[in-house]
Amino acid sequence: MGINISIKNVPKRKLDRLKLRAKRNHRSLQGELLALIDQAIDALPPPKGSITIEQLLERGRRIGLNTPADSVRMIREDRDR
Repeated sequence: MGINISIKNVPKRKLDRLKLRAKRNHRSLQGELLALIDQAIDALPPPKGSITIEQLLERGRRIGLNTPADSVRMIREDRDR
């Protein structure tokens, strides 16, 4: 079950723009506000200790992975040990 939130003292011009945005996106005002909240949450920085895809690729290269076939070969060699 969700929690109700209210925003007070929203200037009319901003409310009108939000309503227009909701209409363009074929959503209710409530739906548009929830979509904006979702976008804001997705824009948060990654959790501490996470790595970027570039860092992951670099780690793979450091251990000798260059293609997907290399990883398959390494897993098979490890299983055969």
